[in-house]
Amino acid sequence: MLTTLIRLLHARYGRPVDVLGAGPWTHALLEPLPEVGSVWTIRSRNTPYLLCPSQWAAVSRLRARGRGPVYVCETHSPTLRLLQRAGIPDEDQVRRALEDDERDGVPRLWPDRWLLLGANDPAHPYPHAAEVDAAAFRLPRLVVRPADREDVLRWKAAYGFGTAPCILFQPGNKRTHKRGRLGALSHSKHWPPSAWARLADAIWNDRPDARIVLCGSPVERGVLDDIHAAAGHTPRMVNAAGELPVPRLLALLEQAHSIVSVDTGPAHAAAALGCPLVVMFGSASPAKWRPIGPGAIHVLGGERGEASRVSDLQVADVIHAWRTLPMRDQPVFSMP
Repeated sequence: MLTTLIRLLHARYGRPVDVLGAGPWTHALLEPLPEVGSVWTIRSRNTPYLLCPSQWAAVSRLRARGRGPVYVCETHSPTLRLLQRAGIPDEDQVRRALEDDERDGVPRLWPDRWLLLGANDPAHPYPHAAEVDAAAFRLPRLVVRPADREDVLRWKAAYGFGTAPCILFQPGNKRTHKRGRLGALSHSKHWPPSAWARLADAIWNDRPDARIVLCGSPVERGVLDDIHAAAGHTPRMVNAAGELPVPRLLALLEQAHSIVSVDTGPAHAAAALGCPLVVMFGSASPAKWRPIGPGAIHVLGGERGEASRVSDLQVADVIHAWRTLPMRDQPVFSMP
């Protein structure tokens, strides 16, 4: 969702945007964007400064950049202390205003919050801060590199996908499975394996040739195994836990027929890449976290706020949402 702000700032200042973030996914997601300059990451924002070399490197790089506009998306005090250590003057900073998070008591979507931030100027006047139509940058955007398209074609060929339509299931996120199966069962984003299996049966009823890919990290393998077992260990379903690093996942989303996902990062990536999407919400607010993008998106759940759970969603409703997705024209890629 931050790509909306990056693209807006690139248009306003006419030069690439450097990004300081956290998390190993940051490089893979943002470096391919033509609007991005350098991407730096820190391993942890909460580790004490003296114990975190990646924070030292970030401070050094910020100092080396010299003066210029700095747009601060974080409100956490550890991040603000890093800017202070780097000597970033307050008049160079544009900080996120918490009052922009809502409008008339209703949460704003994150892309809309970022556009409000990007339309502001630092107190210190800098040239080339052009006035542009911020709405033109509202939809998040990701870029898939040609090498990653070739990689995912090889991966699909290894599983014998051929020309079969590829449909993705994203059953969890990093918080869902932090504590393994038991943690997943108690999380508001959990949907039982039997429900995923019934969805798969409905998909195969409509598209007998379809291959279903279960997406997830290595720690989610057990949960995905439960879904595969509920579906009868059919070869038409692939447990891809640990086999989809971010570049490959993005390339797969670019080519996929569709995806059914809980509210999590890959759902937002799917939306940005135009992959037809059904996304299921638990206690998080769709008004704040709903994915947006150029393709078809159906949002289910989240109506009861903190009391909402994905497990309350009926399989029939998810099947109907998937069946009513207007499918995109399938991109065609071939091995060189």
